[in-house]
Amino acid sequence: MSLIILGLSGALSHDPSAALYIDGKLVAAVEEERLIRKKHATHQMPVEAARFCLEYAGIKPSDIDIVALPYAEISLLSPARWHYAKRYWYAPDRVVDVLLNGNRRYRRYIRRVRELLEAINVDWHQVEFDPIEHHVAHASSAYHLSGFKEKTAILCIDGKGEYATTFFGYGEHGVIHKIKEFYDPDSLGQLYASFTEYLGFEMLDGEYKVMGMAPYGNAELYDLSRLIEFDGKEIKVDTKLVNTVGLRRYKEDGKGFFFSQALVDWLGPRRKGDIADDPYVHYAAAIQQMYETISLKLIDYYLGDILRETGKLAFAGGGALNVKLNQKILELPYVNELFVQPAANDSGTSVGAAAYASWKRGVEPETLKHVYLGPDFTNESCIQACEAHPEKPEFEVLEDVVAKAAELIAEGNPIGWFQGRMEFGPRALGGRSILGRADQRGIADKINSQIKFRERWRPFCPSVLDSIAEEVIESDHQADFMTITFNVADEWKEKMPEVVHKDGSARVQVVHAETNPKYHSLLTKLQGMTGNGVVLNTSLNRRGEPMVCSPRDALEMFFGSDLQYMVLEDLLVTKHRES
Repeated sequence: MSLIILGLSGALSHDPSAALYIDGKLVAAVEEERLIRKKHATHQMPVEAARFCLEYAGIKPSDIDIVALPYAEISLLSPARWHYAKRYWYAPDRVVDVLLNGNRRYRRYIRRVRELLEAINVDWHQVEFDPIEHHVAHASSAYHLSGFKEKTAILCIDGKGEYATTFFGYGEHGVIHKIKEFYDPDSLGQLYASFTEYLGFEMLDGEYKVMGMAPYGNAELYDLSRLIEFDGKEIKVDTKLVNTVGLRRYKEDGKGFFFSQALVDWLGPRRKGDIADDPYVHYAAAIQQMYETISLKLIDYYLGDILRETGKLAFAGGGALNVKLNQKILELPYVNELFVQPAANDSGTSVGAAAYASWKRGVEPETLKHVYLGPDFTNESCIQACEAHPEKPEFEVLEDVVAKAAELIAEGNPIGWFQGRMEFGPRALGGRSILGRADQRGIADKINSQIKFRERWRPFCPSVLDSIAEEVIESDHQADFMTITFNVADEWKEKMPEVVHKDGSARVQVVHAETNPKYHSLLTKLQGMTGNGVVLNTSLNRRGEPMVCSPRDALEMFFGSDLQYMVLEDLLVTKHRES
């Protein structure tokens, strides 16, 4: 008998997803946002995501054995709820709620899960239900999927789960051990997110932008240490400034933020617009430096002994998507291998919950080799999408679409690249990408301004052939998922200037024939044409939209931008040219 486990995330009202394990194999995983076309799918449940997983695997609703959730009840005896009450004393309604009704969100989530299961025809009474603590699910998504067999340090940083915000632990023989947790409001992730709002970006989405803005500033110009007390082992966020609730929140046009008027009085008005200007660019540098410094010192204090023993670290949580921190972690003298869960944010907890549920039942989850886990589409469905589109795009089915795509890129054209199964997680890895020449000056500005319609200073990433990766980044460390930045070798900075950050680093994806043969073939052909096996790669979407999923989504994006060429499987799609 097979062990079939459906993992569902979405308890925290953002980034819901579903994942399906069959006998320890991750068969399918997808974020709800991609299917319903709403960024982060806030306040939604992963109904369509769950339905896709079952349909892709060809299993019936009655085949599901276990439904695993990355959210659990927290006892009143736990220090978490009492810490929350103590730290939020200035909002009495919150204090009463946490002490008398502290699992309210959990109960609400269970009701919504039952509604979801009913919608996809799963009988609640015929499945085993397994709620797993949020940070244990994060930890499992990294540790159990890392492939590390030795004792492994585990780190989770995010806004918060039930109440915990930061997790330090280790894994040994499959067992996850807790060493230390911090609790809301003492959250490094929420501190960074709150400051993201102050810098004029959306929480959950703008943290990448703060990180991208930081290299343009000088962190030494402003001291932000008032935001948090830190003694080397404990953190205490100043809730008079950030991580605020209730009446302390700063409000603008009726919207409340997670920072206070006191922060505005101290640092100036909330930033607006798309310009990386003074002093905000320096604030970005300062908050990034603070985040890195405190995180590294906490890693040393709580995980240093384990890391000196084995050198292996597994990292998850939204804070793990900060690739600059990840580079600094990897540069620690006692860290030899760093595995960052590619879907480190809450979307990845559906995978973590299901993986943990599988491990608990004696079926070890397989090592994560790739994240091509979403929907795929045939040439026929791509043709149907083209024929149904009101713009009536020109298209042709090519015998060697890879060669044509390489030719177009070599000639200096950015192209849409839609191939195979969609990626799970926030990074485009050659399934749903926009590609361009990494050595063509100005192409990054063009893609930012004319195709993606986003801030001009936003950086791009390189996809690099595995055969040259070590000489590009001067490291043989695993870099398959764009989760770590590496310093680029001097000679390669000149060969791929459009994808090297201001500080000389790049968020690299190393491409292997085993996991994405078509993308590897494209880079190989491009190398033959240009002498350069590197391509600029960014997600196939416009600002404020999820990454495209279907051919129809791709065509909508195509005709809403200045892209002239789109590769849909074996189809080359072009726009009508003026005669």
